[in-house]
Amino acid sequence: MVEKYRVLVVDDDDAHRTMLRTLVGGWGYEIVDADDGEAAITAVKAQPVDLVLMDIRMVRVSGMEALEQIKAINPAIPIVLMTAYASVETAVDALKKGAYDYLIKPLDFDKLRLTLERALEHIRLKAENRHLKQQLETGVLPQDIVGSSPAMVRLMETVVQVAVSEATVMVTGESGTGKELVAAAIHHNSPRMAGPFVKVNCAAITETLLESELFGHEKGAFTGAERRKEGRFVLADGGSLFLDEVGEMPVSMQVKLLRVLQERELTRVGGEQVIPVDVRLIVATNQDLARMVNAGTFREDLYYRLNVVELKTPPLRARREDIPLLAAHFLSRFAKKNRKSVDRFSPRAMDLLIRHQWPGNVRELMNTIERAVVLARSDCLDESDFSVLAAGLSDTKDALSGGIFPADVPLDRIEREAIVNTLASARGNKSEAARRLGITRKTLREKLKKYGLPL
Repeated sequence: MVEKYRVLVVDDDDAHRTMLRTLVGGWGYEIVDADDGEAAITAVKAQPVDLVLMDIRMVRVSGMEALEQIKAINPAIPIVLMTAYASVETAVDALKKGAYDYLIKPLDFDKLRLTLERALEHIRLKAENRHLKQQLETGVLPQDIVGSSPAMVRLMETVVQVAVSEATVMVTGESGTGKELVAAAIHHNSPRMAGPFVKVNCAAITETLLESELFGHEKGAFTGAERRKEGRFVLADGGSLFLDEVGEMPVSMQVKLLRVLQERELTRVGGEQVIPVDVRLIVATNQDLARMVNAGTFREDLYYRLNVVELKTPPLRARREDIPLLAAHFLSRFAKKNRKSVDRFSPRAMDLLIRHQWPGNVRELMNTIERAVVLARSDCLDESDFSVLAAGLSDTKDALSGGIFPADVPLDRIEREAIVNTLASARGNKSEAARRLGITRKTLREKLKKYGLPL
């Protein structure tokens, strides 16, 4: 074989597992093994694998249970199940839950080999972008809002609930989490959807020009004002105005914005005419405005005027189960845009995407996929197409295993990696892993829950 694929063999029968290690390893595959479904789940979290060959009946966690959890971790991994207790119902259930194939013990070795080869030849990510609860039935979402994680379901349900009101909404979250998309979703699901949706980035406009940009100006109001200009508030009349990076607004402009919100009218720069405006305001920030209020850099009265309803966009690391969906969405878009025939990820490539911390969130993922598509040399993106991510993951793992902790690695990342690696080395034995980590089993269980790892 040109490429050495890694196969995870899972069976609680030691003799049968050893036989499979020898047999499948002899066909040129790299073998890792696990003696239970729980250990298999831990192994998939700890290292990339290309295929899982797993028994169904096991004492602690069955193959069917492990199948569902592994598919949730990385849906690109093909899983072949084995059983000595065959039934049509079990086979159908396994295939419905995402198994690639279903083999009967005692195994036909020729069939097993052919099944493994076919699975690895036809690895494809089958990620469905399922529409979100309620919102999908009646609402309209910008195309890049993708996800079915609990965090995204809650967010979009709240968007639909808030959109029908006239309340001012503050969208908070880290850069790259899609705050503008959430603002657009609010507008397009509101009674104002037929009106304009006008956007202003407060950080991209100088203080001297921001007042003119928002409120407009009269001819001759300042040097260069050769004609009257309508401001964004007037342009958004009857619709919604989105102020991005509102925390960057100078205090002097905050006073003027507060007046417009209170009076629902404005005066152009250099003018005297009072102009009524009917605008629904949506703002966004990646800063802690409450802290800025305490520091005196953001007006308290404006803060409470803006923060009628707050929506928090989750960082990508908090909804990793959405990464396969987002990756597939961006792959399809950029393949079409760049006229490339790339249409899938290898399991190892997807494993890299899922493990990466994504400090730039969805925006970073989008740019990473586009770069990989543009430079792709085949129709399948492999880990080599994400060499920057692979290098970063490798550097971090080497640092962790060597006792060196880089300054830019979050503490919770270090702790999570230590737990995952220790569980893998302890073959999923939680008591032994807790002993090696120097904590109690109860504390280990709490940390597993904290990091979303199998209990």
